[in-house]
Amino acid sequence: MRTTFKSTTTVERIPVVIHASDPITRAGAVSQLRQRPEVELVGETRGSETRTNGARAGEARPGETRDGVRTVAVVLADRLDETTMLRLRRLVRTDGLNAVLVTGVIREAELLQVIECGVGAILWRHEATDQRLLQAVVAAARGEGDLPSDLLGRLINQVGRLQRNAAQQPGGSPAGLAPREIDILRLVSEGMDTREIAGKLSYSERTVKNVLHGLTTRLQLRNRAHAVAYALREGYI
Repeated sequence: MRTTFKSTTTVERIPVVIHASDPITRAGAVSQLRQRPEVELVGETRGSETRTNGARAGEARPGETRDGVRTVAVVLADRLDETTMLRLRRLVRTDGLNAVLVTGVIREAELLQVIECGVGAILWRHEATDQRLLQAVVAAARGEGDLPSDLLGRLINQVGRLQRNAAQQPGGSPAGLAPREIDILRLVSEGMDTREIAGKLSYSERTVKNVLHGLTTRLQLRNRAHAVAYALREGYI
């Protein structure tokens, strides 16, 4: 069972760079993605080092976009230690990549940190088939979310607790959301993709994308998953 914010339909090949702590884990991910026509592996990564092999003319490098498609970093880690969290922050915030996290364990305190870091696609290691990994890569390339349903439930519970704690504290009101922003985020939280939201609300797909881009930029949110977490935390949905 999973909750996904976007379908896997794609047109352009997605540049992907793989980060793994050991060569066996990396080789498994490379084997899964190498034969997929939707994906182009653009670098060789062992541990924390990345090599782009000189990147031929016209070939995407990590952090660059090509035909509007941003490079995706697939980060594989058994658990989220300090080194992995630092790597995720660097890849997303400094290098400008979108990220997929494949992991075996996420503790309660780490989940919101990962989302707020800008990681919108998370995959359990035991569920990381080639199709599920591809689906997560496509979602990340589009800046959208792909979370296992159990993690989404934990996220909702966590931000709910934060919301209740915040309600007990004195202070100013949070930055507001417009009614149509709330409507769109509510449907995102229900797992609808852009086309489904547009049909449900009688908007164009461009309008839905513009509304989401506007609110994430205004509130300095990382992606759709972070926007949903914000809306839940502040009691909008």
